[in-house]
Amino acid sequence: MRIDILTVVPELLESPFQHSIIKRAIEKKLVEVHIHNIRDYSLDKHRKTDDYAFSGDAGMVMTIQPIETLINKLKKERNYDTIIYTSPDGQRLDQNKCNNLSTLTNIMILCGHYKGVDQRVRDYLITEEISIGDYVLSGGELAAAIISDSIIRLIPGVLSDETSALFDSFQDNLLAPPVYTRPADYKGMKVPEILLSGNQKAIDNWKLEQSIERTKQLRPDLLK
Repeated sequence: MRIDILTVVPELLESPFQHSIIKRAIEKKLVEVHIHNIRDYSLDKHRKTDDYAFSGDAGMVMTIQPIETLINKLKKERNYDTIIYTSPDGQRLDQNKCNNLSTLTNIMILCGHYKGVDQRVRDYLITEEISIGDYVLSGGELAAAIISDSIIRLIPGVLSDETSALFDSFQDNLLAPPVYTRPADYKGMKVPEILLSGNQKAIDNWKLEQSIERTKQLRPDLLK
């Protein structure tokens, strides 16, 4: 898989891809992540990528020219399965969406910034818009990092135990059951006996029951 991220603040994306699971996935060549600075494609001598809104509203708007130039350059080099714009009014990101995106080969993500992008970018250059929640960030870089992380960890070979992702929260519209590790008894706080029994069938039944109960209590909306 290849992910290309388009941004006016590439520095914000340095850390998320240089550590832990994502870093190992890149080193194992299971995924490529390329960060592109939109400013490099501006025809303005000051590398300007924003301007005032015609409507007179407060806040600057990302201009279409450098974005269109960069997107067209990348599209000439390869075919993209999807071109995503990070937007608070896009489709809400959920596990099912992550699962679908993880099967793709080439993904492009445009990070919004300032007051957003010229609507013509959204109308003519973007194939889908994704939101990570009903709130507004200073820019789409953190959203792009979250989207990328949620996809990359699902690629076969990325996690040391490939079955691990199958039991994450939301995979079956259920929250994950509680997990414990050693010691089995810490200052009188004990691990449930069933987990120490060695009876895998009973353990699996317990985990399912716990998942259902936690979902009822914390996210009943998922059971609908």
